[in-house]
Amino acid sequence: MSVVNDEEPPQRQQRPEDEPGTGVVTAFGRQLKLLRIRAGLDRAEFGKRVGYSADTVASIEQGRRIPQARFIEKADEVLGAGGVLVALKEEVGRAQYPSFFRDAARLESDAHELFLYAVQAIPGLLQTEDYTRALLAMRRPLLDEDTIEQRVSARLSRQETFARWPAPLVSFVIEEAVLRKPFGGKAVLRGVLENVLLIGHRRNVEVQVMPNDQEDNAGVDGPFTLITPKKGEQIAYLEVQGRSMLVTDRDEVRSISARYGIIRSQALTPRESLGFVEKVLGEL
Repeated sequence: MSVVNDEEPPQRQQRPEDEPGTGVVTAFGRQLKLLRIRAGLDRAEFGKRVGYSADTVASIEQGRRIPQARFIEKADEVLGAGGVLVALKEEVGRAQYPSFFRDAARLESDAHELFLYAVQAIPGLLQTEDYTRALLAMRRPLLDEDTIEQRVSARLSRQETFARWPAPLVSFVIEEAVLRKPFGGKAVLRGVLENVLLIGHRRNVEVQVMPNDQEDNAGVDGPFTLITPKKGEQIAYLEVQGRSMLVTDRDEVRSISARYGIIRSQALTPRESLGFVEKVLGEL
């Protein structure tokens, strides 16, 4: 099993399994088509009833486009599917992520605790739509527009984790340099920093900044994520140069967890950090 840190992943050659058209997406499309035909609806009429174009319906039926949750729910209702399509919603939802992040999305969505150390970009859980789109537009090889829109939607949907109850404990330590990288321009940076402040004031969230002038930094080996499931032991995820590794060995995870504790102690406190983000905002 492979999961991924929620910073923007390093550039890598897109693999066939990263694309729609395989597995559950294809199965969903075929099931949708069968139910639509059984209901006696052509694509245009069905699309009108669910609020989508006939071309979009065709793309979904052919497994070329991953449907959003609202489409699945509406289609199930319109076709009288009795929950057959809705039953696939969770699996289809995971398919909207690139293959290297699907396991991470599953673990993250059910985590009791999430600890993230970010050195490349604002973590995905804190990103805005414009910031995410700017990062994805810079990917090489280039992503097509449909894939970008799909991944923007998927990444933003992850922020629902903050609204879960019981609320997970989420901790971020972000390098100061990350807060100053104007990906997409100053207006985009301003927007994402405002979002960091907004989410950082939640009771279950702590945001800390590691200043550039901090002489001691236990995070010199790079970014990582610690995930504690509701049931099960803490695991760690490491990533470098397009290679990902899920760490489950107790001693190794314990070492990484201890490292995160040291990093937190070296960073600014949460209160100081939010003030620091406000300061960076004021300088833009």
